[in-house]
Amino acid sequence: MLILGVETSCDETAVAVVEDGCKIRSNLIMSQVDRHRRFGGVVPELAARCHLEAITPLLEAALREAGVRPQEIGLVAATYGPGLIGGLLVGLSLAKALSLAWNVPFVGVNHVEGHIYANFLAHPGLTPPLLCLTVSGGHTNLIYMAEHGVYQVLGETRDDAAGEAFDKVARVLGLGYPGGPAVDRLAREGKPEITLVQQDRLAGTYDFSFSGLKTAVVNLVHRLEQKGEPVPAADLAASFQGQVVSTLMERTWRAVEAYQVNTLALSGGVAANSELRARFTEEAARRGVNLYYPPLDLCTDNAAMVAACGYFRWRKEGPSPLDLAAAPRLRLT
Repeated sequence: MLILGVETSCDETAVAVVEDGCKIRSNLIMSQVDRHRRFGGVVPELAARCHLEAITPLLEAALREAGVRPQEIGLVAATYGPGLIGGLLVGLSLAKALSLAWNVPFVGVNHVEGHIYANFLAHPGLTPPLLCLTVSGGHTNLIYMAEHGVYQVLGETRDDAAGEAFDKVARVLGLGYPGGPAVDRLAREGKPEITLVQQDRLAGTYDFSFSGLKTAVVNLVHRLEQKGEPVPAADLAASFQGQVVSTLMERTWRAVEAYQVNTLALSGGVAANSELRARFTEEAARRGVNLYYPPLDLCTDNAAMVAACGYFRWRKEGPSPLDLAAAPRLRLT
């Protein structure tokens, strides 16, 4: 079966064609980074308008690159939440219209669940049960996946997601947007010797909080600037990044032990972070745990992961109703 996937939850317009939930035939992404960079972050109304401009040409290009005609598509999948309401409506409306026009079923996909399925695209032999750490600009979730479509959210962010904290720290350090890659690059030049947060207020839980860590960086930079002292940007980046990764590691490996799983997956944009990959890889080897993560192009928002997830969701539960509404605060259950 050929599945058309559509992803418009934030600032990437993406359309893909995937075969049988595991083989990518095309996976096109139009980034809006240049449009939003001047504002230091994503502007929701601008994002929605950019999606409207890009979605139809991208659809045509994805079908052309995949070498398929519309009548060969057997399923249409689109993200319906969580995300920015304006962007979600663009992709969701297109997917429903194509479902009607092509007379094929439609499936709505949870964006966080989609990120998990990037691993199934990259590693076709991967099977549940497994534990997945999904870390992105809008989400930090630790999820136990018992089987396809069956999840238990063990922990999630109480405030800033990890990727959001990276963006805000990058902004105060003058690194621009998007912040994650910039902080990662600068951190390689510094030493993680600055203690930013003394106490983990969520210790013993699987939940995450990065607002205190972010605020500690912001306050330290402001104090140094007020005193006319130099800001050790590289050391701050290395210290901030190291403490974020340490927090993610501590929760995740404690959950691996508690749930006795031997398979761990990473997903989301922050899963592209070099220190996170290196430290998780080293610890997985030490523990004898199978670790999986997607290639860089499948870590960020893309439509191939939506198509793959939609295929497995359709096989388990059948099509979604065409009156399915966009859900900006959708939770994974």
